[in-house]
Amino acid sequence: MRDMLASLHPDCPDWQRLGPTPADAALRASAAAVVADAEDRESQWSKGFTRRRLLAGGLGVGVAATQLVTTRVSWADPGAAPGGTLIVVFLRGGMDGLSVLVPADDPELLKARPSIAVRAASLLNLQRGFGMHPALAPLLPLMTTGWLAAVPAVSTPDLTRSHFQAQDCLERGGAARSSVQSGWLDRVLQELGPGTTFRGLGLGTRMSRSLLGSSNPIMLSSLKDFTVKGIDGVAPQTLAALKTLYTGIDHPLGVQGLDALQASARAQGYAKQQEKPAKERGYPDGEFGASLATLAQLIKAKAGVRVATVDLGGWDMHTDLGTVDGGDMTNSLKTVATALAAFAAELGPDLDNTTVVTMSEFGRRVEQNANSGTDHGHGGVALVLGGGVKGGVHGKWEGLAPGVLDQGDVPGTNDYRDVLSEVVMRRLGLSEAQAGKVFPGWKPTPLGIMA
Repeated sequence: MRDMLASLHPDCPDWQRLGPTPADAALRASAAAVVADAEDRESQWSKGFTRRRLLAGGLGVGVAATQLVTTRVSWADPGAAPGGTLIVVFLRGGMDGLSVLVPADDPELLKARPSIAVRAASLLNLQRGFGMHPALAPLLPLMTTGWLAAVPAVSTPDLTRSHFQAQDCLERGGAARSSVQSGWLDRVLQELGPGTTFRGLGLGTRMSRSLLGSSNPIMLSSLKDFTVKGIDGVAPQTLAALKTLYTGIDHPLGVQGLDALQASARAQGYAKQQEKPAKERGYPDGEFGASLATLAQLIKAKAGVRVATVDLGGWDMHTDLGTVDGGDMTNSLKTVATALAAFAAELGPDLDNTTVVTMSEFGRRVEQNANSGTDHGHGGVALVLGGGVKGGVHGKWEGLAPGVLDQGDVPGTNDYRDVLSEVVMRRLGLSEAQAGKVFPGWKPTPLGIMA
């Protein structure tokens, strides 16, 4: 994990008896040396910055302390103003869009899926002959107020049934053969410019490919664990020593280093503002609900979150997809809907400035397989909810007639970059030129998702 808040020591149950380690002593000694040399360092740096003066300034002292700073050099200046927030929920495994956003009026659906198709009578009516799976009922308040939009037949530009290739294409923000290597959200952060410590977040245990690049986002599992760890009774001294190492250094690394160290204190402060655990706040058990609960805390605390990612796997349903009365699809959608509904409710007025996009690497084949499941397909579905969203069904939809299908799949008539470009421009305030840098070589077609 690229987190600057790495543990300074391995876990050891005997530490409380052993007391400070040599590393602690060396760190505090280094800090004392920096204090003693402060005037000399100021003199060395007063005539301008050079690499030699950087080393002479003491930044090479203490490997652990140096790593805390050098891995976070892109952090923004403290106190930058927060703005709107974009949250990308990646439903990994290839979610079956035809079970989520159901073309209830299409007679081809029941022909292709006699045992697993969601019947029209069970659906939550939306628009254009579509309805949503009844397991998404917790999101009904957002649907009725026009704060939930859906786009069918969303896809990457290349037909691939490989999880890895499709996810990589989506998260890089280009076509499969594009030379772009950084993640699209990393490029969003570059265009947004400086922000606060928590401006770019990956929630959970896996950093999203979409965030990888030079922006160095934070990987966060929980606020209470986001801290510099040390021995009981010694951790405060360790933290104080690290702060001392970077106090008074006339170089951007010194400022950012102090900001990095202060981040743990901020996180602990945010954690203390919420006494109830996630489950008591309406979130489902598990990492997904906990991640959204953490995001809600940070957004409400005005921590300056601009982009964040949350993952939920388990959507590769080749067997026993189930029906509306139970099964893998129903259970997974209930988890998503319950967590997002709790998130929206907890944000309250802050939802006005927050937009959530759900996406998956591809949809599934139209025809059910012999195991009452669905195999890898092409066009899927994207959901967009929150502030500034124009509710309903958007984008092109050509139906499920055999002549329309692409090798038995829902065709990719709506490019995922059209969805994401519109959201980043309207929610985050990027210009069309900036969006062109996020999705190089792509001129977006407006879908009318955002009001």
